[in-house]
Amino acid sequence: MHSREALIVGAVIVYVVLTSMLAVVLRSRSNAQFMVAGRSLPAAVIAVLLMSEFIGAKSTIGTAQEAFDKGMAAGWSVLSAALGFLLLGLFFARRVYGSGQHTISGLVEQRFGNGARVLVSLLMIYALLLVNVGNYLSGAAALSTALHLSLPVATFVIAAFSAVYYVFGGLKSIAYVTVIHSLFKLVGIGLLVAVAAQVSGGYDAMRASLPETYFTWDGAVGANTIFAWIVGTVGAIFSTQYIVQAIASNRNEQAARLSVLMAAVLCLPIGFALAYIGVAARHSYPGMKSLFALPVFIDQMSAPLAAVVTVSLVASALVSVSTVAVATTALLVKDFYVPWCRPDEARQWVATRWISLAVGLVPLFCVFFTPRILELSFFSRALRLSIAIVACIGVYLPLCGSSRSAVVALAFSGFATTAWYLLGNPFGIDNMYVAAIAPALVFALDRVLPGGRPGAARVSEG
Repeated sequence: MHSREALIVGAVIVYVVLTSMLAVVLRSRSNAQFMVAGRSLPAAVIAVLLMSEFIGAKSTIGTAQEAFDKGMAAGWSVLSAALGFLLLGLFFARRVYGSGQHTISGLVEQRFGNGARVLVSLLMIYALLLVNVGNYLSGAAALSTALHLSLPVATFVIAAFSAVYYVFGGLKSIAYVTVIHSLFKLVGIGLLVAVAAQVSGGYDAMRASLPETYFTWDGAVGANTIFAWIVGTVGAIFSTQYIVQAIASNRNEQAARLSVLMAAVLCLPIGFALAYIGVAARHSYPGMKSLFALPVFIDQMSAPLAAVVTVSLVASALVSVSTVAVATTALLVKDFYVPWCRPDEARQWVATRWISLAVGLVPLFCVFFTPRILELSFFSRALRLSIAIVACIGVYLPLCGSSRSAVVALAFSGFATTAWYLLGNPFGIDNMYVAAIAPALVFALDRVLPGGRPGAARVSEG
């Protein structure tokens, strides 16, 4: 092993070991700490957690990959998250916290009953498992480039170390460790932008060699897709389990709103930085596989800087995998294990950790069948958008829809969105629009069909 590789490997190992020890020290000791950190986290910590959850390794690597192929407009994939957090903070965060729920399925159950709760949970688990497929692939791409490992080996390294965070730590320790991860990530992105600018010759050199579409607001992405990204991301932020879970971890309603608004600000500068890196890679290495558009610049750095950036990308992957695994575990435990097995507190705590390990490892089986990270990311957001449509109808249009229509809407939208994605978005219609229209169509039909009376939904007291 060369001295450069030895330094990078050593830095990654030291970082992972130290943060793993911190995760164990801050580990959750009960289900309440594992799921919502005992509702004791400061707003600033939650803000960083929210930003890192939605702009993790998948979005980091995926946005650069998309920019490599389609230009600066790929930055909208992250800017849409800033808009989503802004709207969530202004209109929904306090309501989520005040509900007393820490799962999106629990919120929907209050309006539409048990059947809708089960379907929301199943659809969200499906979406989150897909999210972690992208997280594993993104982290592995960075690690394999920096350490010259095969993609399968790098993937299993990410899986093994992230398991320490979510099995032992839970949300309580993940939140605090994420602050450290995020600092490294922001520094790493900054270093990558600087090196990309140096290697490519800067913005003017890129404009001289690449098509003009690489520098327009919509690029080769297209206005239709960008609008779909915005709609899907806003909807996903309103409904994603780990977002709801993080909001529920705040100390009070005011802190819940503040944390979400702070997350919006943190997202703003990242989108175009990642897009710039991808475009610079296309200019400098046009024949390269797009998956490596971001990590390729690591090889152009000095060993110490390469170590910092590699650590930042590995950290991003670890926290992304961990947060999603904890969110998926929360749904499985609350909506299935507890109602079916009725365990005492001690048995539930043991089961929670075993379930978290299982849900963290399941996505590994699908990693090598997903070449387009950002497309997978937005498909998972489309699935969550359909949940958001149902939830918003329940909250803001209480006289529209019934328990029956909610169940049918969730089942139909999940099937239709998946089919549309697998068919390659026929007629140029993005699957995001299918996810938005399908549940709304079912609710509309329910009002004109027999038995679809307004107000037929179950509304729980409290």
